Amino acid sequence: MDASTTNEQNRPHVVIVGAGFGGIWAAKELADQPVRVTLLDKNNYHTFQPLLYQVAAAEIEPEQIGYPVRGILRRMPNVTFALAEVTAVNLPSQTVTTTHAELAYDYLILATGSITQFFSTPGAADHTFSLKTMEEGVKLRNHILTCFERAVQAAPAERPRLLTFVVVGGGPTGVEYAGALSELVHGPLRKDFPELNMGDVSIVLLEAAGRILGGMSESLSDYAGQSLQRMKVEVRLEKRVTAVTDSHVTLHDGSQIPTHTVVWVAGVGGEALAKESGVEVLANGRVPVLPTLQLPQHERVFAIGDLAAFPVADGAAGSPYLPMVAQVAIQQGIHAAQNMGRHQLGLPLTPFHYWDKGSMATIGRNKAVVDWHGRAFTGFLAWLIWGVVHIMYLIGFRNRIMVMLSWAWRYFTFEQTVRLIMPSNHVAWSSMIAEDEYEKSAD
Repeated sequence: MDASTTNEQNRPHVVIVGAGFGGIWAAKELADQPVRVTLLDKNNYHTFQPLLYQVAAAEIEPEQIGYPVRGILRRMPNVTFALAEVTAVNLPSQTVTTTHAELAYDYLILATGSITQFFSTPGAADHTFSLKTMEEGVKLRNHILTCFERAVQAAPAERPRLLTFVVVGGGPTGVEYAGALSELVHGPLRKDFPELNMGDVSIVLLEAAGRILGGMSESLSDYAGQSLQRMKVEVRLEKRVTAVTDSHVTLHDGSQIPTHTVVWVAGVGGEALAKESGVEVLANGRVPVLPTLQLPQHERVFAIGDLAAFPVADGAAGSPYLPMVAQVAIQQGIHAAQNMGRHQLGLPLTPFHYWDKGSMATIGRNKAVVDWHGRAFTGFLAWLIWGVVHIMYLIGFRNRIMVMLSWAWRYFTFEQTVRLIMPSNHVAWSSMIAEDEYEKSAD
């Protein structure tokens, strides 16, 4: 073993769990530090989640928002990647257990992200679609297209149920998906299915609070709501879902919406690994952290991104913790890596301060809302800002070009090219609909 290899092995070992925004940016920051870094993830690609809803709405291909992790790390000689699922973290022994091996660490960054929260709603976990992973996005796209194919063959009385799409949650993802779904339905699918009466199609957006986009100003919420209604999306406020089955949604007032499609984007919580490993978590699974992003009583362990429950600055409105968005994860990943370097040198660690770059959501063609430090933008300008920002943060030149080309094609032709049900065995129908119910409706 030569001297360079010996020196490399003697460097502190940093393990990063999760190749999302936080994990990737932490690895980038650590690339210039005298450490060995192992990045773990159960997927070999990074997903650009802000555009995942467009995969589910047949607007872009899945590979356009995914990028190989090894490609990102190619120019970081001190960072290695392991395709493995982490099953446990042992804080006292400073080890991480994966599906393939056990790794010892000197420093640990938990960047495991978030999972969908169903708030103990009966049937929601079994009978709804989530939008957190690439697989879920493709599955939802397949299901939407299959609903239209089945509606062509179904009895007229069953068609409205097949063509009713309920989106639960009026945050940015719910608003963006409802708008994208409306453009898909009333654009390409209207021309693809001339045998169907598009009057049977209903897109319903349910929000338990008094307005959608609750984290933005009331004026932007009103603009978004009015825009969606003009796009034939029915926005129902103060409607809480109390139960979901494979054939309908029940609301708190006892009313029901017959549907085979419920998209649940009403809430997210911290990924379960931390809780299962004995880390103290809040009710929603997020981990309380110190101002330095360290876990209390574990100075060599950092939690960042969606997993970290970091208090907002005094006087901030809404949630008491920073939002679960990409910018928070990116900034925390960089800061955690920098604090790790300070810890190695015996220097005081610095508290994390979030630089809020504003919030935004797109609604549809030439329609978006941007809230930037109290300044509100709507319409075409906001839509343009939204597009530029998302292109900037996409990883990979090819992905940026392909997404821009897809957007340009759709803008000028009003077409969405990804109307494919793949893999083809999905045509056997979705597990959301019982086979005997479909056969009964077709008789």
